[in-house]
Amino acid sequence: MLRFALAATLLLGSPASAQHTHNLGNPTEVGQSAFAALAEIVDMLRQNPHTDWNSVDIAALQRHLVDMELLATQSEAEQTVAEGTVQFNVTGDPNVIEALHRMVPVHALFLDAETGWTTEVERNEVGVIVRVIGKQQMIKALGFHGLMTIGAHHQDHHLRIATGTMSHN
Repeated sequence: MLRFALAATLLLGSPASAQHTHNLGNPTEVGQSAFAALAEIVDMLRQNPHTDWNSVDIAALQRHLVDMELLATQSEAEQTVAEGTVQFNVTGDPNVIEALHRMVPVHALFLDAETGWTTEVERNEVGVIVRVIGKQQMIKALGFHGLMTIGAHHQDHHLRIATGTMSHN
């Protein structure tokens, strides 16, 4: 009996036990980031007694999150500097180009509002050209992908897409 108790104690204290014990606290991460963003918005909508379910469009949010994933992981940005302007030529496959066309012009407005910089976006057949005038060293160091993260607007933006009060087309 003592051997069984000792073996059980050792087993229950092991990492293997932790993999099978599902009621020990409240995890906060629901897995993949797009799924986590969807889950967060769905929970917010369900908790709000004033949610207009006729306007909710979770599919639009899912499409936007796919665009974000494509931009973050599949786009390629070439950086050049000329006359105080940092320019990014951003390209990718056809799906990435479509995502760039939908996201980058809208994000430029947020970027300017958040930083006080001046951002111009030009769409073309191979992606976008982004020109930014501002704190040149910071802009160069952050690069295109870093610039796309600036601004604490993403969560509200996602809620507005999901509730049908903002489009990203």
